[in-house]
Amino acid sequence: MSKSYAAFLFDMDGTLITSVASAERVWTNWAKKHGIDVATYLPSIHGVRSVDSIRGLDRPDLDVEKEAAAIEAAEIADTADVSEIPGAAAFLASLPPKSWAIVTSASLALARARLSAAGFALPEVIITAEDVKRGKPDPQGYKLAAERLGVDPAHCLVFEDAPAGIAAGEAAGADVAVITATHTHPVAGGQLRMPDYRGVTLKIGADGRLSLVG
Repeated sequence: MSKSYAAFLFDMDGTLITSVASAERVWTNWAKKHGIDVATYLPSIHGVRSVDSIRGLDRPDLDVEKEAAAIEAAEIADTADVSEIPGAAAFLASLPPKSWAIVTSASLALARARLSAAGFALPEVIITAEDVKRGKPDPQGYKLAAERLGVDPAHCLVFEDAPAGIAAGEAAGADVAVITATHTHPVAGGQLRMPDYRGVTLKIGADGRLSLVG
């Protein structure tokens, strides 16, 4: 944790906020409607774009864009129990505004709804599903966020929770901190593990680089 970075890049769901219950309610209803085995399918939805998740089913009878739009609308409407990962808001508030970004597989509309429900404002830099041609585990989103912050991805620390996002951060050349607050089983990858942001403080060097203490 003594290593310093030019910027921090955060996933959203499961990393800054918890929306697992909301997402799984919506996707469970959708999967049942289309005769998809919920227990097998549900674990695969986390950390990837809706269109990629649906496309991966290889169901020619499903209009991918139409189904993704319907799921998005349902998720935007279901934010009652979306909440902050403990300590996340205070940790973000300690960061210089131009030193961090969010990289999410959600659309901008869904990101705005969920962040607002958890009491967060949109950051200066946010990369959403609309900004990339290839979603996580492809590193495009993290590379784009680093570019918009004017830094090299290799000089960034990515905060993630899901396998697809961890793989994306590592493929971008960044170090990865895995947030385990919502985990129900071990997840591979990353350089360090953090249950949440409580007890972790930020150190800003004279050169503006960021490091974690605690």
